[in-house]
Order: sequence, then structure tokens, then C-alpha cells
Amino acid sequence: MAKEYSFDISAKINMQSFKDAINLVDREVANRYDFKGTNYEVAYKEKDKLLVLVASSDNKLDALKDVVIAKLLKQGLSSKVLDEQKVEDASGGTRKATFKIVDYIESKEAKKITAEIKNLKLKVNAQIEGDSIRVKGAKLDDLQTVIATIRGMEWEAPLVFENMR
Repeated sequence: MAKEYSFDISAKINMQSFKDAINLVDREVANRYDFKGTNYEVAYKEKDKLLVLVASSDNKLDALKDVVIAKLLKQGLSSKVLDEQKVEDASGGTRKATFKIVDYIESKEAKKITAEIKNLKLKVNAQIEGDSIRVKGAKLDDLQTVIATIRGMEWEAPLVFENMR
């Protein structure tokens, strides 16, 4: 019997790396000249999976977003981890941006990914299993082709390829 290989496609993120990035943001912004004497806040709400940024103006809020994304990238996380929900006025004349932390693949997107894998016409099988997609095949080369193709496409979720067996 031929050996079957498999891997999983998911959107799991390393939460420790995420928390480290947020702590680094707070440390860097505290030392930045353009934020001296201004009110800002970087709040991670773990239970709700939200990141809330508060700054004194739109320009400062944009600068805060840029620092957050830069720190996420340095920690090896995708900028797609954050999904901007809303930007609104907050108390004291400040601006508030709320981001949802994306650590799952939506079912519509999972179906699109499996359809793209089937369109490759390779001898692999892709199944949606909970919040991940299991791809199985007899040849490692076919699985590596699938990984390269899916990684090269633009997706909403920050895809992670893991458990190659």
C-alpha cells in the first residue's frame, strides 16, 4: 500500500508572539517623539479577541496602526491577523479603532480554497475539517505544489501550512 502524505491549512496564530508584538508597540510608542505628551492606548481584549487603539487624532491613530503592523511582521505574523471593524470618536476628543483578531478561516473562504485545490487537477484530496483544511495525497511534490499555489494567492485569512506528514 502506498504511503499517503497530508498537511493542514489553517489560520491559527501564535498568541504569545501576538502579545509580545503588542507589548513592543506600547514600549516603542512611549519613547516616540511624535507621541510625547499625547494620550494613546493599546488595549488587547483576549476574551473578545479584539485589539483597541486610541489616539488623540486620526494622524496619530494611523501612526499607531503602522507601528502595530510593523511589530506583527517582525514577530512573523501576517498583517491579515487584524480585521478593522470600526473607527469612531472616543471620549475626550480622541479617535478609537477596533480590530477583530482573525484566527480562523471562514467557511466561504475554505470552500474557495478547496475549489482552487481541485482546479489544480492534481491527485490530492482536500477536506474541510472544522476550522482547518486537510489536504492528502500520495506524492509530496503534489502537496508542495498545492502549498506554493495557495500561498501565492490573495486570501482574507492569514493562512498557515502545518502538520506535514
